[in-house]
Amino acid sequence: MQDKKRVSQKNKYSIKNITKGSGFSAFSSALLAIALGLIFGFVIMLFANPGSAFKGFNYILTGGLSRFGNVLYFATPILMTGLAVGFAFRMGLFNIGASGQYTMGMFFALYVGFMWDLPTGIHWIVAILAGMLGGMIWGFIPGIFKALLNVNEVITSIMFNYIGMYFVDMWIRSNSTMYISTMSRTNYVPLSAQIPSLGVEGSNVNFGIIFAVILGIVLYIVLEKTTFGYELKATGFNKHAADYAGMKGKRNIVLTMIIAGGLAGLGGAFLILSPSGIAGSSMTYEPVNIIAANGFNGIAVALLGNSHPIGIIFSSFFISHIQRGGSLANLVGYKPEIIDVVIAVIIYFSAFAMIMNAALGRFIRKYITHKEVEVPVIEPDASEEIKKEAE
Repeated sequence: MQDKKRVSQKNKYSIKNITKGSGFSAFSSALLAIALGLIFGFVIMLFANPGSAFKGFNYILTGGLSRFGNVLYFATPILMTGLAVGFAFRMGLFNIGASGQYTMGMFFALYVGFMWDLPTGIHWIVAILAGMLGGMIWGFIPGIFKALLNVNEVITSIMFNYIGMYFVDMWIRSNSTMYISTMSRTNYVPLSAQIPSLGVEGSNVNFGIIFAVILGIVLYIVLEKTTFGYELKATGFNKHAADYAGMKGKRNIVLTMIIAGGLAGLGGAFLILSPSGIAGSSMTYEPVNIIAANGFNGIAVALLGNSHPIGIIFSSFFISHIQRGGSLANLVGYKPEIIDVVIAVIIYFSAFAMIMNAALGRFIRKYITHKEVEVPVIEPDASEEIKKEAE
């Protein structure tokens, strides 16, 4: 019996079983999309400037390694907006409003930072929580429209991107404490409201990245290990079946959008409350009536990470890494937009990489796993054992 258990345990971790898993499928799909996107980007660079293509491509692949602090810093907001999009998608909701929720969270954090006089030890914590509250409010509205009136969340969340952006720009311009009209941007956030730095020289990276990663892990636990997470996924798979099983679909829709909005709002707070490498300074916001790009970058991060919290963590690091490397490609004559083309192609391929991955998986199972031979364990006949003992 022990031999049988040993063989079954071995087969459990065989290549064949691993390649059949959904985790392997998602991971290999992401790798396939990245590889195809990078190849396509290299071809574009060859056409644009053949003599510098190899140097420029090398910057894209390795440039972020020399600017690791900035990679982590710029990964923080897109990680949070990616989690906001991915979490809602697990519920079957398309949260395209992460940009508006992000901007609203940023404003709430700024307001507490400038207008509230709090002790140094707790000021930045309260500002972060205020940013989360701002995002939650802006996520609640599309959620309540969806739950009670069945209004498509894509439409409402997109519209609230614009509404939120115009509201925030209006509020900031009308506040003389926040806004410096001669510089057309906000003032530096007070030191007491800035998130403590991680001390990486020449970088704004701070404890926000640690909080973001922890939140990603917490989301994974909630989705995979709790009843609430099971209900969310079940509702996302089949809303009518979930309602029939007694799951409160409307309540879950509202809660999901509130949580997603809070995550995006935290992304805005983490960005605007970041300290600068220059003493006494911080990040600033320029109200120019443009929707925050980090909200839409979060959609790309969520797609590449297959809407899985752990996958989103790694995909945000990857996107930030090639963005930092791509910004160095201008040293050899390339426009910064070249990296946007590469990222766009990667996301484009990730949309249908699962189809190509299915063919790749069949190839692996056919030509690699056939080498695994399962040796059957033959139990000795009881009568033979009795004869041996008698002898």
